[in-house]
Amino acid sequence: MALKKRELFLKRRLRVRNKLKAMANGRPRLSVHRSSKNISVQLIDDVNGVTLASASTMEKDLGLIGKNNVEASTAIGKAIAERAKKAGIEECYFDRGGFLFHGKIKALAEAAREGGLKF
Repeated sequence: MALKKRELFLKRRLRVRNKLKAMANGRPRLSVHRSSKNISVQLIDDVNGVTLASASTMEKDLGLIGKNNVEASTAIGKAIAERAKKAGIEECYFDRGGFLFHGKIKALAEAAREGGLKF
């Protein structure tokens, strides 16, 4: 019996997160969420359960409300890298969730790396 698309997504998300937690070494997690209309990213300290920095297309000051394309993802990647520097974070690990590392997710990761984040 074939699995549904949502079930495959959830299995992939758990598999990715469990592999990353084994390699975490106390580094914060760069968590990405993509919907049909927006994309958001957070730097999360899993030890303390605190969000250290975040960026999203839903923020008015970025001017990307309702946009979910490669250009918006690149802008969000640059914004999270800048906010991470302000918070004193240079290294993290990239949690793509259940999303494939392709297109918008890849553009966000590359922009964050160009901005100075190491993962």
